[in-house]
Amino acid sequence: MTPGAPAGPAPVAMRHRLAERGVDRMLLLLLPAAVFITALFLYPFLYGLQLSFQPQGGGVFENYARFFGDAYLRDTIATTLWLGVPAALLNVAVSVPLAYRMRGRFRGRRLLTTVLVVPITLGTVLTAEGLLTFLGPTGWFNRVVVGLGLADEPVRLTHNYWGVLFSLIITGFPFAFLLTLSYLRGIDPTLESAAATLGAGWWQRFRHITFPLLVPGLAITFCLSFVLAFSVFPSAILVGEPSGETRVISIAAYHAAFEQYDYSMGSAIAMIMGVVELVVIGLVLGWRATLYRGSSGGRG
Repeated sequence: MTPGAPAGPAPVAMRHRLAERGVDRMLLLLLPAAVFITALFLYPFLYGLQLSFQPQGGGVFENYARFFGDAYLRDTIATTLWLGVPAALLNVAVSVPLAYRMRGRFRGRRLLTTVLVVPITLGTVLTAEGLLTFLGPTGWFNRVVVGLGLADEPVRLTHNYWGVLFSLIITGFPFAFLLTLSYLRGIDPTLESAAATLGAGWWQRFRHITFPLLVPGLAITFCLSFVLAFSVFPSAILVGEPSGETRVISIAAYHAAFEQYDYSMGSAIAMIMGVVELVVIGLVLGWRATLYRGSSGGRG
């Protein structure tokens, strides 16, 4: 076909057929993404799912029975939730006032934003090393506390629950902050301006206008922050107690697959991990949908 020549009858007929069926041709651009997701997510997921039902011994559901029958394995779900949920909630809660203040223009905004998102560049290992240096038994924090006589012995803030929680907060906050900031900037500022002309203070404007519009975005931010925190692995080892109070479910999966070489059991634990995440996300999104229905009913 020469440049500038009209399209042939086959492409034209295809476009007409797609248009008659109500299919947008632009959706065809999603095909590469669909292939990518299928190759890198769907196939490994289905392979791991069927592998989880092929235990080394026993019936089809033997791996799942072993997991829920062993308290040492079963309790990893509660341990991981006890780390992931507070970390996600705290990151979202702290990001709201900071993002609310920084959505406007002021001197030093770019510099402050850069400082707040720097932990993204550090990685888990550098974050853990910093926590051990500052909060370890011989770290600066405990030197100051003991030196001032505030404590007779160093405060234990690493190699336990608190060390992992601090690590999750430091590494997860930038994501929550950037997402919250983007949602806030998407809210029309004239809504608050109109409320201000009617005499509403900043707290009234935030509570009755900005926050209700922000809540759906915060639900998504919490879900993403929770998934990031729930998959904790290196922090639980480097600044936690991997065989004790910070034995999270990802460590149990790694132990089964790469230390006991029971890939079937490791796959089963990974499936359980995914189901727990989906349950939490489903509850949050269900609450979000309830808010939408409630607000729609109120307007009606």
